[in-house]
Amino acid sequence: MESTNPATKAAPISDRARSRETSNMHPPGQTPCLGQRRCKVKHAKQSRLSRPGAAARVTRQTEGRRRPKPETAMPYARLAAYLAPARARAEWLRSLIGLVLIAAFYWAAVIGALTLVQALAGNVVLTAVMLELDRGGTAFGLVLVLTTFLPLVLGVLLVTRLLHRRSLSSLLGPGAMTDFLRVFVPLLPLVALIAATSAFDPNLGQSTPVSVLISWLPIALPLLFMQIAAEELLFRGYLLQQIGARIRHPLAWMVLPAALFGALHYAPGQNGATAIFFALWAMLFGCLAADLTARAGNLGPALALHFANNISAVLLIGLYGQLDGLALYTLVLNTRDPVAMAPYLALDALAIVVFWLAARLRLRR
Repeated sequence: MESTNPATKAAPISDRARSRETSNMHPPGQTPCLGQRRCKVKHAKQSRLSRPGAAARVTRQTEGRRRPKPETAMPYARLAAYLAPARARAEWLRSLIGLVLIAAFYWAAVIGALTLVQALAGNVVLTAVMLELDRGGTAFGLVLVLTTFLPLVLGVLLVTRLLHRRSLSSLLGPGAMTDFLRVFVPLLPLVALIAATSAFDPNLGQSTPVSVLISWLPIALPLLFMQIAAEELLFRGYLLQQIGARIRHPLAWMVLPAALFGALHYAPGQNGATAIFFALWAMLFGCLAADLTARAGNLGPALALHFANNISAVLLIGLYGQLDGLALYTLVLNTRDPVAMAPYLALDALAIVVFWLAARLRLRR
């Protein structure tokens, strides 16, 4: 017979209630939930967070979702830091005024120096100096031509300091000297290889005796470096930074300075119909040098590329009548004949692309 004791019937109910209470209990330190299903989900999340390293992973994932997009989408990771010093004073008018002031300072210094020569030595000496500057066909003439780039260096530095309130180091970028050496040293064997293979050209003849070249090197090499530094500071330094600080696309900061660089190498009076190809070659060089500058975040690789190229073109194998005063060998060609110059310009373009690829490979290591 079943017991009719109320206490006996209440016992199972009490056990079920106790079971529900037990299932809804929470581990110490955890917040109670409303509803068993929500409680289980929350317990599962808290259990995952309690595992070693889980909280750190969640924090990193959250930070990754909250992290803002980079300021620039350019493929050159180090370019933004190189452009940063120019951003504070990168107005178009300020940059244009700076470029005009650099050109004015340069021409004022050159014309002032020639005027001083005329005043001190007379018209005969002035005429001789002008002829030397026109061709650079002697060792002294070449040194004179290279010296004229000193005002360009000073003009860029003065405008950068006074108009933009920044220093030479901001034009060079961090680690410029280190990257210069990293790129320049491996390029020297390529320079020697080009000189060796050019020895079989029937249009090539010996020009400057080795002893004469060696005797002039202590003067010529520093001046040659100053010449390439002047051009790099202006085109891949000042102009690239000022334009890049305003327009992020490579067509702006890479191509515009390179186009101006090529235009300044356009000399139809000297090269006739071939002048446009010389200018295009210079523009190609400017784009490659700008690419190296953007990849490295400094001017070091561009300086190395330019220095290696000019050592080859000015001191080893020169073009007759064009800065060949110290060239060890000289190519005797009609620079006005596009047919005669086409293969040489193509080989020069190929050589500079090889130099550029070698520099890029070196920067990756």
